[in-house]
Amino acid sequence: MSPTRFPGKVNAPEFPAGLDWLNTDQPLSITQLRGKLVLLDFWTFC
Repeated sequence: MSPTRFPGKVNAPEFPAGLDWLNTDQPLSITQLRGKLVLLDFWTFC
């Protein structure tokens, strides 16, 4: 097993298929976002 840069590091899973995306013309993947600063905003309607 190779040493990791940060102990306890866990890779993010891929986004599930069929999600609704805003402000983008196609769904994104974790691979496309690697190395970029990403802000995810989650909300719910009550």
